Amino acid sequence: MNEFTTMDSTQLTTRIGLEIHVQLNTKSKMFCGCSNDAEDMKPNTILCPICFGMPGTLPVPNREAVEKTVRIGLALNSKIAKFSKFDRKHYFYPDLPKGYQISQYDMPFCIGGESTVAGETIRFNRVHLEEDAGKLLHLKGVNYSIVDLNRAGTPLAEMVTEPDITSPEMAREFLKELRDLLRSIGVSDADMEKGQMRCDANISITRNSKTSDQRLVTSNPAAMSVIVEIKNLNSFKFVEKALSYEEKRLTEDFENWPIKVTKVTRGFDSNSGKTYVLREKEEAKDYRYFPEPDIPPIYLHEEFNIEEIKKSLPVLPAQIKEKLIEFGVNPDDTLVLLKDQKLLKSILELIEKKPDRVAKISKVILNLVSARKLNIRQLIDLDETIETNQVPSNIVRQIVDDISSEDQMPSNIYLGKFKNTGEGLSDILAMILKDNQDAVDKYKSGKTQVLGFLVGQVMKSTQGKFDPNQIRKEIIEKINLA
Repeated sequence: MNEFTTMDSTQLTTRIGLEIHVQLNTKSKMFCGCSNDAEDMKPNTILCPICFGMPGTLPVPNREAVEKTVRIGLALNSKIAKFSKFDRKHYFYPDLPKGYQISQYDMPFCIGGESTVAGETIRFNRVHLEEDAGKLLHLKGVNYSIVDLNRAGTPLAEMVTEPDITSPEMAREFLKELRDLLRSIGVSDADMEKGQMRCDANISITRNSKTSDQRLVTSNPAAMSVIVEIKNLNSFKFVEKALSYEEKRLTEDFENWPIKVTKVTRGFDSNSGKTYVLREKEEAKDYRYFPEPDIPPIYLHEEFNIEEIKKSLPVLPAQIKEKLIEFGVNPDDTLVLLKDQKLLKSILELIEKKPDRVAKISKVILNLVSARKLNIRQLIDLDETIETNQVPSNIVRQIVDDISSEDQMPSNIYLGKFKNTGEGLSDILAMILKDNQDAVDKYKSGKTQVLGFLVGQVMKSTQGKFDPNQIRKEIIEKINLA
């Protein structure tokens, strides 16, 4: 039984908007020359005066980070701004050594955009670029926290959606597809477990209304719940769980919300599966934004060849997924195939070279993990070998395991090890048929099902060395000649 009772779902609509923060995989940090690879580094070892915002230092924007932000915008069909700037966003927190964050406020690099998940279009409001803060570490058993500033200054692209997502499940799937897109265009590994991709989720519940005038909707009593922002969600599962909890909670207390719509920030406790109040939501004025005085405005269309960047984008995962489904691949299987960049490359080549075999080769890759090490030539050769010789799955596994270089072809291994039965097999067959004369007599009398037993005896005796189809053929020949 759910913790919260809910109203009739036809009366209410869930609205979810996401703010996704993605660390860009540049060589150096956003505004200095410090390394951008803090993984496995000792705390507070990748720092410089610019990271701290010391007096007399000047931040210099990372060109690669700006270009990768533009790549994200182009992949989402955003409008790339002709003129943009950085701003200072002021707030005080232990992991922010400067007391402000260099971000973008009213003039982001990318405006608008959209993505599709489960046939639904999710619009983007903006994509902007900023620097990441440090990280607080909360140790068990002590009453203090420690600060690691290695992450401070990491280039961070923030993608803000419109509230077009209508369920926690859709939010989870949307984030998975966005991760695949970011990986495919080469801007980030977007690993949520490593903090390379994080999410703040905004959710509200609105009473369904025929009016399209939002002012009328929000001015009616209990027409809209409070807007809740859930901070720092770092896994797909937690995003769905936190939003599901809030959806139930907001629906349960819907009739008690005040006429004036307010905003509240909450955290998520993954152990209890519940959210908790952090603070009233800040407005833009609370951050005291003003243009960053140390960084000149950026004219993107003059600094970068936008058309060339657009041409350099690969085929996007959503397009590949659509093609795979068209060629007969199960929609759920496409998600597995698109996770691995090497697999993605092979699938693209497959679509180009063997479109009629995409579904069958994909099935081999999905069922046999070791087949994922094969290049496109080997995959096609393996598929043709299986098709021509009706090779069983246990033999396919052995063939793939025996491939040790990019030049070895599965067909050659099959012919050398399994197809060519060798001189020793004849003696083994003779012995098996002699020891199982009853089965041989039954086969001769028309009970052909015993053939499977005889094949099994040979396979057992040879430890599965030979192709059972070939053994079956040899047994039939020997019995008929006897």
